[in-house]
Amino acid sequence: MTPPLRIAVAGLGTVGAGTLALLARHDALLAMRCGRRLEVTAVCARDRDRDRGVSLDGIAWHDTVESLAHADGDVVVELIGGASGAALDLARAALAAGKHLVTANKALIAHHGPELARIAEGAGLNLAYEAAVAGGIPIVKGLREGLAGNRIDSIHGILNGTCNYVLTTMRETGRDFDDVLGEAQALGYAEADPSFDVDGIDSAHKLAILSSVAFGADIDFGAVYVEGIRGIAPLDLVFAEELGYRIKLLGLARAEAGGIAQRVHPCMVPKAAPIAQVEGVLNAVVADGDFVGGTVYEGPGAGAGPTASAVVADLIDIARGGRVPTFSIPAAEMRALAPVPIENRIGPYYVRLMVVDRPGVIADITACLRDHQVSMETMIQRARKPGEAVPVVMTVHDVKEAAMGAAIDQIGRLPTVLESPHMIRIEAL
Repeated sequence: MTPPLRIAVAGLGTVGAGTLALLARHDALLAMRCGRRLEVTAVCARDRDRDRGVSLDGIAWHDTVESLAHADGDVVVELIGGASGAALDLARAALAAGKHLVTANKALIAHHGPELARIAEGAGLNLAYEAAVAGGIPIVKGLREGLAGNRIDSIHGILNGTCNYVLTTMRETGRDFDDVLGEAQALGYAEADPSFDVDGIDSAHKLAILSSVAFGADIDFGAVYVEGIRGIAPLDLVFAEELGYRIKLLGLARAEAGGIAQRVHPCMVPKAAPIAQVEGVLNAVVADGDFVGGTVYEGPGAGAGPTASAVVADLIDIARGGRVPTFSIPAAEMRALAPVPIENRIGPYYVRLMVVDRPGVIADITACLRDHQVSMETMIQRARKPGEAVPVVMTVHDVKEAAMGAAIDQIGRLPTVLESPHMIRIEAL
């Protein structure tokens, strides 16, 4: 019989404990699927005495990642988290010791993926990271293997369940951002410091990884335009519904003549679009291939079970002897592609203003649009008493982002505009 695949796990938090639980529960099933057992032989974590709800009997305990990297075994699973520090030290040490590496760490891959991939592939090892993007959705495998016969033209998706939950609940209840975020924290959907999620950084890490897989380019996290959801008001969600849209925080990447456009920001998407129907904490990714067309992947993007499912899927590939390029093409052939700046985006926009209701206000606003060749499509103005503050909402036809930004700046300087204008990009997905 083929010897078992010996696995060392670093990090026994939610995902680590979930991975051990899955491996124990499906031990016999996985052995049949792999032709060999998947056996955890070593672990490392900060608190040795903590009850994690899984048995560690017969598993060697290591107090440092350096020790774990050199433990007897075939694969190291990194579930520590963070772009540097112990996670990066372990990744480098494990590969240097001739061990395959499996990780759920999107920050690590987004910042150091190409370096680690070159080391792994040069040594004939696997660097696997399915769990780093969209939890239980097999999107990395889908892009890299299922759609390998296609040229990928674009990808877009909901890559953060916390933000999707907040926006869904705000729309359904009319409550404001801070109130719903507090609820998400109480339910465990958001961290005590939620900035990583709500400011778009988590989504940007995942988008940078998916862009590399889709387009065969070096990961360039610094080139991702990032904007979070703190500025979304309940009023925006109401007007979006009236105009036939839903607001979602999306990651979008597209191969263009000048390079790759990568951006994370709130979008208004048509209510009929598949991505508009994805609610609550779910994630979804849409990939467009030149032969297959649009393909949609939806499911839970976080949590012990879904993430452990993705970790074990990578372990199964290694146990079966599977080898594919880490980022769709050999790491040695990956090259940097020029970033396409957000200012080059061409598309429609939604703008919300709070203005003093007096004669001439709309004329002043339209004059600002005219000065920058921005063409208005629709306008909504709610009646108030003259002299009171009133919201004015408009959508504009396709225009370059640079021109739209200049028009917004000019409008914001009008004395009758009481707050900074709020702009959301409309995506016809």
